[in-house]
Amino acid sequence: MPAYIIVEVTVHNPTEYEDYKKLTPGSLKNFQGKFIVRGGKTESLEGEWNPQRIVVLEFPTMALAKSWWASEEYAPAKALRQRTAHTKMIMVAGFEG
Repeated sequence: MPAYIIVEVTVHNPTEYEDYKKLTPGSLKNFQGKFIVRGGKTESLEGEWNPQRIVVLEFPTMALAKSWWASEEYAPAKALRQRTAHTKMIMVAGFEG
């Protein structure tokens, strides 16, 4: 069953955050992860949610998604993100159908 990591990002240091964006793709390879959404234009349809940046990642399983998030491969990028932005991140199970 696929798993998705959904991230709302508010960038505080855009210059350094660009380095994060360069580091992250390589960290996904060993975990079969891929970007579905990566900072594209957003439009609020209901409510008052107006995020600065949204990212959606897809993994084959929740176990692989969690392993990526906790991995040595992602650790340098994660530390950079945590230093340069405020994030809200969730993981959600997809469905096969």
